[in-house]
This record gives sequence, C-alpha cells and structure tokens, in this order.
Amino acid sequence: MIVDQLTVDSKNQKTTFQKDKTSESPKRSIVKSISWRIVGTIDTIIISWIVTGTLTLAFSIGLIELVTKMVLYFFHERIWNKISWGK
Repeated sequence: MIVDQLTVDSKNQKTTFQKDKTSESPKRSIVKSISWRIVGTIDTIIISWIVTGTLTLAFSIGLIELVTKMVLYFFHERIWNKISWGK
C-alpha cells in the first residue's frame, strides 16, 4: 500500500501520491500516527492498570495496543485521503 502511494497506476493514469500530497504526505501521516498513539497508549496503560491492578500487565497491553493501532491508523488515514467526500 505504501508503494502504491509513490507509484503511478498505469491503468487509470492517475498519480495517487501526486494527487494526495496536496492534502497530506505519508510522512505527515506517520508522525500524526505516532503522536496520537503516544496519547492513546498512555490512556490504555492507565485504564489497564486500573482494571487489572498490575502495572506490568498494563504496560504489556499498552505495548501491543501501541503497535497494532498505529499500523491501523496509518492505513486508515491513507484510505481516507483517497476519498474526496468532504474535501
């Protein structure tokens, strides 16, 4: 998918990255996903700690959540940048 953002789709003659870069670059999406995941992971760790009462388990849950949701958010942003509705 990332490669698709940087290459030309010869069948449709559209440049997905060129069209998309005016709204948001892939690098910007990555930085946004990292900053948002820091906030979200701190929230998850605190909630997990309150629920489980175990700080080690809370950090384990937070680490797993950090990685999976950061990847999901990146692709979610890239897909939404291809949708012209609301722009």
